[in-house]
Amino acid sequence: MPSQNVMTEESPEAVVNTAMEQVLRFLPLLEREESLRFLRFLSENVNGEIDRINTFSTREIELRQRASVETDFAVLTEIHDALNELELERFLKTLSVPALHRNCTDYRDLLAGRVLELVSQEMERSGKGAPPLSFALISMGSDGREEQTLITDQDYLIVYEDGGGEAADNYFREFSELLVEKLAEVGFKKCTGDIMPTNQTWRGSLAQWKRRLLAIVRYEFADYAKNLMDLIVLSDARYVAGERELADQLVSTIRAFQQDYFQVLWGMAKAATEMKLALGFLKRLWTEGSGDHKGEFNLKLLAWAPLVMNVRILAINQAIPATNTLQRIEFLEKEKSLSHTMAIGLKDAYHILTRHRILLQIKVIKGIEKDSYHLNPYQLPTEERERIRHALLRIEELQKTIHVNFSIM
Repeated sequence: MPSQNVMTEESPEAVVNTAMEQVLRFLPLLEREESLRFLRFLSENVNGEIDRINTFSTREIELRQRASVETDFAVLTEIHDALNELELERFLKTLSVPALHRNCTDYRDLLAGRVLELVSQEMERSGKGAPPLSFALISMGSDGREEQTLITDQDYLIVYEDGGGEAADNYFREFSELLVEKLAEVGFKKCTGDIMPTNQTWRGSLAQWKRRLLAIVRYEFADYAKNLMDLIVLSDARYVAGERELADQLVSTIRAFQQDYFQVLWGMAKAATEMKLALGFLKRLWTEGSGDHKGEFNLKLLAWAPLVMNVRILAINQAIPATNTLQRIEFLEKEKSLSHTMAIGLKDAYHILTRHRILLQIKVIKGIEKDSYHLNPYQLPTEERERIRHALLRIEELQKTIHVNFSIM
């Protein structure tokens, strides 16, 4: 079973405590000269690491402070680039996936919020007036899950208060058009799937959103695949800027619809369990046999995405409010939806697969590769290749569990 190959993962606090306890137990076993040599080694390395952390932190704080008051979009672009470069350097030193997620998400929220403010001001200066109603910017996708990485695009929706009628609809249409352009200017690429508020599907008053959601879950729209995909995307909705209470109302409505209409969740579960994995004959890693990506596999589509998707299904089914994948796994373990061994294995799988996704992004950023999706596992050490294979086996095990729990034929 794949769970037998899981590496035990502790919380960061537990790891630190364990390390300190081991050092304290180890020191009395050394002779005086050995002890001095060991402590000098620790001191030199620890002081160097502290200096590096302080340098990163100081620069990051400075950039964030500048971003919070900057009025020039070109300068905001420079700040965004500098923050990305800083995070890239930090990741190469630590390889910490959660740290990169947290930092990238935080400064992108800050930048998006600042762009939102500047767009409001620009609308007013151009004679179109200040926003007539309270509104909120909500993110989805990796941003909604607080899993931002070094390469990002726009996955946003806008919701505004009821009561504004056609005038409000027209205002927020123009507002969204300007917002999307300015976000792109600052370094948030336009979404290739058009999940942006310039698309009417991703913009509306609270009442309009409720009617839209009801139509989706009742299958009133003809395109079933699109309805299902929209609901999957909305599953990770998270407040970013604007009126938080309004955003919370919409997010709560989304969660309620997903809970109340089981056939919708069942459809999402079926799609998740049928996602292909890069596993071939005898559970060996599968790679492309020909073409431009011969000897490679799509790390996102055939490994990372199925993990995120299947964890999401269990979290929605259990009404877990968290959107972050690792947090969802922790909540699922606490309420016994996942065993401790399965939870550890899935978290380990997430760290392994996401780390390689980020490393592929870095190769693209540095001009080494053109594609940030395809990985050649045979260029990796055997041990690392096995870790990826066992990560896929854990995802397969999760898919089987959901397949049985949802009685999918």
